[in-house]
Amino acid sequence: MLDDKIDALQNHQPELPKRPELPIRKSHHVYFAEEQKGWHGYIEWERYPDKAKRAAEILSKHKFADFPEFQLKPLPGTNPRIEGVRWKQYHAALGSTLENMPRESWDIVKEEKAEDMIHVLDFPYNGEPPRDRLVGTTLTNNEDHFVRNHGGIPIINEDEYCLEIGGMVNNPTRLTLKDLKNESLFPRQTAVVTIQCSGTRRIEQIQEYPGDGDELINAPWGEGAIGTARWTGVSLKKVLKHCGGLQEGAGHIEFMGVDTYFKKGKVYNYVVSVPWRKVRIHEVMLAWEMNGKPLPKIHGYPLRAVVFGYIGARSVKWLARITAIPHPSTAPVQKKEYLYYTSQAGKHNASYSSGFSIQDMPVSSAIISPIDKAVIIHDGTIKMRGWAYSGGGHWPERVEVSGDGGSVWYETPYEKLSQKYFHAWRLWEIDLPVDAEGWIELVARCWDNALNTQPTYVRSTWNWDLHVTSSCHRIKVFSVNRSKPATAKRLKRLEQEGIDFHPVTKPLEIDLESDEEYETEMQRRGGRDPEE
Repeated sequence: MLDDKIDALQNHQPELPKRPELPIRKSHHVYFAEEQKGWHGYIEWERYPDKAKRAAEILSKHKFADFPEFQLKPLPGTNPRIEGVRWKQYHAALGSTLENMPRESWDIVKEEKAEDMIHVLDFPYNGEPPRDRLVGTTLTNNEDHFVRNHGGIPIINEDEYCLEIGGMVNNPTRLTLKDLKNESLFPRQTAVVTIQCSGTRRIEQIQEYPGDGDELINAPWGEGAIGTARWTGVSLKKVLKHCGGLQEGAGHIEFMGVDTYFKKGKVYNYVVSVPWRKVRIHEVMLAWEMNGKPLPKIHGYPLRAVVFGYIGARSVKWLARITAIPHPSTAPVQKKEYLYYTSQAGKHNASYSSGFSIQDMPVSSAIISPIDKAVIIHDGTIKMRGWAYSGGGHWPERVEVSGDGGSVWYETPYEKLSQKYFHAWRLWEIDLPVDAEGWIELVARCWDNALNTQPTYVRSTWNWDLHVTSSCHRIKVFSVNRSKPATAKRLKRLEQEGIDFHPVTKPLEIDLESDEEYETEMQRRGGRDPEE
């Protein structure tokens, strides 16, 4: 009963709520055809402005559900945390081709992800693994790897798949997956790469300083919107060389995924870009394998981009088209999303041009164990575990932790850090010396190989769109040090009387001391009042 113990994690998997019928009439008279055979769920919007305009007109005639409020009100205790009703309604309004995507996508979630995933957003699906498994292995199991989708999950037949490469390339080309896997054409590339969502640890910003709700919903991520896999595919640079190389003036490479994306009443495919300089150093892979297995459907089957060290939003899934262009993409995800604002920008003055585009992920870390508000009974040390990461070609060199809010730091022993990779996280563990009792603040920070470290407080990293919570990770725990005689005495008595210490807030059912003990101690202390 009184062994070393941390209060149990919150139940991450309550009974799943039933999905209500969408409060919108299905548009049976509306129909947008799938673009090609074997690509279920793919409607091409980018090449057909008249079709996209018609879709926008249809959307303008509907009144959709309001945006969910979970920043100024408590976050729902359900799993999924948030349903995404509005996004489901968008799909229903555009007719039979898309209306079933929420249900079909949820079926894939149940098929491919672990049963106890934390479903941060039902649709489009956003999910992170239970924290105990997050740092269980350096390579994240496929079923536990986080998912951040921006639309429904298309189903693509590998035999019908082809990748189109065009724009400012000398020889525009179409390649099948069989072509890409042909090692006589393209040498195979394999790399261990961490992918991190810019929303990782967003819940900390929300709890202290709420920000933009966003049309897609800035999901209330915890520490699990990050994962590491061994990806296998081909370097995009090799593919572009096969296409005759780039024409003069080409400076960026644009990716298009086939999922349908909405922004301000308009409809698009998912489109972003990366600079050519990133491709040139073989840090962009076209991947068809994840941890030695074919890509799961939810992670982009049959082909996705993996951009080393960049924000996860650039690693496009369900890749259909690659286009060489002179400047960064002007598509809304690149131009209007994933922007980093100053702390004085907000609803009153933010503009797309005033935020800079998030690309390289900064140095960051997280405490996975213990959890915030845990009660820890220990003998002078508290075991801490977590992850540390730095993007942009950097890597974690040192992890430090503090038991007093950040005044005194202890270095994690090097033998307690996982293997070092150029483009991946390191897992860490330490037995932190702790003498103090009561509420204490545990803090973690990482130093990377370029001597970058983390801002001290959440306030230092707050931004209107609530991206990149890269500040030192802080949690509060209640320390019960069994090496202290008085504490040991109390714990022994509770054990003898069968009284559970947890939860710490529950009043004790026994007197704190006997009358005799009280009188003896008061005499030793000189009584309550002064003599003169």
